[in-house]
Amino acid sequence: MVLPHSLPLVPAPVSALAREGRMPVTATTRVLGSSPAAAQLIDAVERRTGIRLDSTVDGPAEIELFIDPDSSAAEGYTLEIGDRAIIIGADEAGLFYGVQTLLQLLREDDAGWGLLRADIADSPRFPRRGVMLDVTRHFFGVDDVKTFIDSTSALKLNHLHLHLSDDQGWRVQIDSWPLLTERAAASAADGAPGGFYTKDHYREIVAYAAARHMIVIPEIDLPGHTHAIGVAYPELVEAPVMNDALIADSKRLGQPLPVAGEPYLGWGVGHSSVRIHSERTYEFVRDVVRELAEMTPGPYIHIGGDESLGTPQADFDLFAERATAIVVEMGKVPVAWHEMGSAAAIAEGAIGQYWGKTTPEGAHAEEAAHFVERGGALIMSAANATYLDMKYSEDFPLGLTWAGIIDVRTAYEWEPTAVLDVPESAILGVEAPLWSETTRTLDEVEQLVFPRVAAQAEVAWSPRESPERGWESFRVRLGSLAPLWKAEGVDFHPADEIPWSTR
Repeated sequence: MVLPHSLPLVPAPVSALAREGRMPVTATTRVLGSSPAAAQLIDAVERRTGIRLDSTVDGPAEIELFIDPDSSAAEGYTLEIGDRAIIIGADEAGLFYGVQTLLQLLREDDAGWGLLRADIADSPRFPRRGVMLDVTRHFFGVDDVKTFIDSTSALKLNHLHLHLSDDQGWRVQIDSWPLLTERAAASAADGAPGGFYTKDHYREIVAYAAARHMIVIPEIDLPGHTHAIGVAYPELVEAPVMNDALIADSKRLGQPLPVAGEPYLGWGVGHSSVRIHSERTYEFVRDVVRELAEMTPGPYIHIGGDESLGTPQADFDLFAERATAIVVEMGKVPVAWHEMGSAAAIAEGAIGQYWGKTTPEGAHAEEAAHFVERGGALIMSAANATYLDMKYSEDFPLGLTWAGIIDVRTAYEWEPTAVLDVPESAILGVEAPLWSETTRTLDEVEQLVFPRVAAQAEVAWSPRESPERGWESFRVRLGSLAPLWKAEGVDFHPADEIPWSTR
């Protein structure tokens, strides 16, 4: 049963009932629970308030954390805050998400810190709730990625898609092809410093994400977006293919055109392709996927597939079929941008990621639907609603505009199941991508990501039919996150649409 509530929570829970008053939180407040979520709660409260909760108790405590598989659906939880706070998770993920909700209810008033009293029962609408970070056009180190994981997992997002290769650089160590990081990792867009993750770095990121119930999905973009591969191994790629849009954009932005064998510092797309008919190409793909699979415990490998404008369609389809088959051969589920749905024999069960608009254009809808026809499913990343690298307004200093101007309301008011003519059961969930053409620092990333990622988190988590699932409710609840984000050091954009709280 969905109950009315006026609690400052994002995403909105399935059901919630606000009680009167607050439960005080002081240095004598005790926490009971053996889950890692208990330690994460204690650390988070200290960051927010300066109060270090007591975790030494064995008996009853003011805050208690338990797991009961029968208490809720997967990743769900119940939270009761009265004279005590009790969180019951259906699993470890549910307990973690219950903690995130409790932290949003932690408030300061003239009497000090306390938890808003409430009864909440909650579980996610979609199993797939993701965010993507492009670490290729501009590189972000391990600590930055960890910070990004902390701030996005707090909104109950549970997948992190890392875009690890593109025309501008290669970002992960591959032992069998060492020149990728020796020759193709130092560059980035606009001549910014590059970088790459060693295997130890990558495993560190994966483990950190897992501790916050995020699955890492590594992406190697193929067969296009592959200019950097040619800097390291020229025999694997075709010569750059110029197109009118690339030439016009390069002139408008004052950026160089791609030159074979030289690092590419521009943003233009569609000019690169691996050699589709060379068996050496598939040796490369097999080795890269194998090494990624060996250090990726999650089920997915993303094989790219977007904007291969310089690749003949028949060649593109052949590559899509062979590359997705290689991912399956390595024991993983292939994920690809929706264009790969053009291939008749794309691997059965492959997952498509739809990045077209909320009103599909060209063959986008047909390509996406083919993944479903082949026994797969879809991740919805409608570019004119979810792309976090678009500008909030025409004059915003960061971001691009090709998919549209996306203010917070536009990011919120779309429905993932209404875009394509496929069964609702075929929609795994939502992913919000952040492409990094204009972002050199994590602060700049955060300004584009926050607060709009909170809109995508609610679209992915909260029931569509909930009375709280509306713009006027959301904008007020979103504004209530400001004190928490400030305490955590999140450099969010204070959009004028939102009534931001001060405490």
